[in-house]
Amino acid sequence: MKLFAILCVASLAALAPRVLAADRRLDPPKDLDGFFPWAPPASPEAWTARKSRVREQTQASLGLWPLPARTPLRAVIHGLVERDDYTVERVFFESAPGFYVTGSLYRPKSGVGGVGVTGRRAGVLSPHGHWPGGRFMEEGEAGVKRELETGAEVFAEAARSPLQARCVHLARMGCVVFHYDMLGYADSVQIGMEVAHLFKSQRPGLNGPDDWGLFSPRAEGWFQSVMGLQTWNSIRALDFLSSLPEVDARRIGVTGASGGGTQTFLLGAVDDRPAALAPAVMVSTAMQGGCTCENASGLRVGTGNIELAALWAPKPMLLTSANDWTREISSKGFPELRGHWERQGGPGRIALHDRTEFGHNFNAPSRAAMYAWFNQHLGLNLPVHTLVEKDFRRLSQAEMTVWTGEYPPPSGEAVGLPLEKRVLKWWREDAETQLAGQPEVAAAGWRVVLGRTVEETGRNFGWEAAAVTKVDHGDYTEHRGPVVNLSHGEEVPCTFLYPKNWNGDVVVWLDGSGMPSPGALAEVRAGRAVALSPLFAPGIDRNPLVQNPRESAAYTYGYNHSLFARRVHDALTLIEFCRTRDQYPAASVRLIARGPHAAVGVATAFLARDVLAGADVEPTDFLFAEAVDFQDIRFLPGAIKYGDLPVLRRLAGLP
Repeated sequence: MKLFAILCVASLAALAPRVLAADRRLDPPKDLDGFFPWAPPASPEAWTARKSRVREQTQASLGLWPLPARTPLRAVIHGLVERDDYTVERVFFESAPGFYVTGSLYRPKSGVGGVGVTGRRAGVLSPHGHWPGGRFMEEGEAGVKRELETGAEVFAEAARSPLQARCVHLARMGCVVFHYDMLGYADSVQIGMEVAHLFKSQRPGLNGPDDWGLFSPRAEGWFQSVMGLQTWNSIRALDFLSSLPEVDARRIGVTGASGGGTQTFLLGAVDDRPAALAPAVMVSTAMQGGCTCENASGLRVGTGNIELAALWAPKPMLLTSANDWTREISSKGFPELRGHWERQGGPGRIALHDRTEFGHNFNAPSRAAMYAWFNQHLGLNLPVHTLVEKDFRRLSQAEMTVWTGEYPPPSGEAVGLPLEKRVLKWWREDAETQLAGQPEVAAAGWRVVLGRTVEETGRNFGWEAAAVTKVDHGDYTEHRGPVVNLSHGEEVPCTFLYPKNWNGDVVVWLDGSGMPSPGALAEVRAGRAVALSPLFAPGIDRNPLVQNPRESAAYTYGYNHSLFARRVHDALTLIEFCRTRDQYPAASVRLIARGPHAAVGVATAFLARDVLAGADVEPTDFLFAEAVDFQDIRFLPGAIKYGDLPVLRRLAGLP
């Protein structure tokens, strides 16, 4: 990272010695362990626009824009196990053709718990998170002893499996609970743990134009990720739970801890159907999620878990903290969220159960807070004494597994790499079908891919005379110095050519050099001013990566824009500076792009189409699909999905 910064400084220093003093982009790339504060927008109107933008970003980066087709679930419910006041059944269904979601369905027996005025029961969706064994978790003797001694648990059975404990008690409260497997855990065997959660290195031969695997540049170009698949499974799990005849689909809560907490607030970010959320030990301004299943390219660029959780306002949300990365949320993040909920008309609908004396957990005290929250916000209306957990008899793994002699587990082509490639192929073909003939959907996708609009560029610019050199060339004056985008903390090295007979028009000229060319000088002779820039990091053609031992693009591009996107942002800054400069606003601005910056010109022309007087971008054979690795200048997550440069050119209105 230090070398990258040095190279950038060396490349730009000749243009303006102080140009990089405030450019945040030359800091080391942000990673999942950064600081992610959130300042709520000042007005309701600003939040409405921001909420729409962040939700669109979330959906697109997870591969859910457009939302995949809801193919038949073909749900199978079998293997009833009876307890005194609840039952448990084994479930599997298809979230996509041949791709299964597996889990346990807990149901209260007749007369148990609260029933709504409709005569139907509340439902709870329960993603488990990164606990050893997932749904099959069984804590050892030492762990049980520790949990009991510290007061984290009251009963040994709950200490053995706090996951089962919460499902059991919610069922005793009258809720129908679906406890489902994350990819690679328990009965979810089709995409294994080693890929979904332990992926380390790129796999040779899995980046072909028609045949690829997860984590490859090609998959990233389609916004295909484990996190996206897991979120799609959560959406389909909500479909399943809502479809049960005894469940009131208007009264469904979602709760999980750790990675299950991530799935809880992410589901709320993309799906309005739940009534209340309780993500445990995950939402914070610190670590955003360490697993490959918690990171997706594009997801947290310019945002973070606090704002993603804020998308749920003003509906009810309970947060919990512990002695982990959430330990400071009471002072960093929660005050902002509480104020945000109040402004959105939901005072009292967000709460924090702050128990930092415990480590990372979803233990008995935290579960008790969740029971009270769902009792209130799912309309259970139970007496307080019924919210207190009682002992229970755990299910064995043999009683929980959905795969039996009658329903054998997937095998052969239905597991491993063949299945992985088949699911990605279905995902791709479904997107192609939906995007065909829907240019407005592709255009929205491209706005996420490129990471900034004209409006988001801002109009707060600096142009300091002390930093500008001027040269009189007779019929025009050359001004050289940085344009500072104060809204984003970015500095764009610029050369402005002002003809002495200026007619008020400006041409933003992009050719990679940032220096006056014969073509640019011809525009000056015609009376038009010309703005030139080499754009961000001239001479650099490799994207920097964050330091992470796992070769997943999301650890870098989930938090940072690519070089290509940053150069587009610089071009937008030039356009807006020329359009809105206080002393000398342009009568019109045109864009001309040549050579190395032709592709940047296409993207800029698309984003600025409504404010440009015209755009002339020469043809180029540049394709994002030809990226061979994550540092390739052509690598841009999501760009292949939305049609690559040819479609972007059409959306820009270019011939």
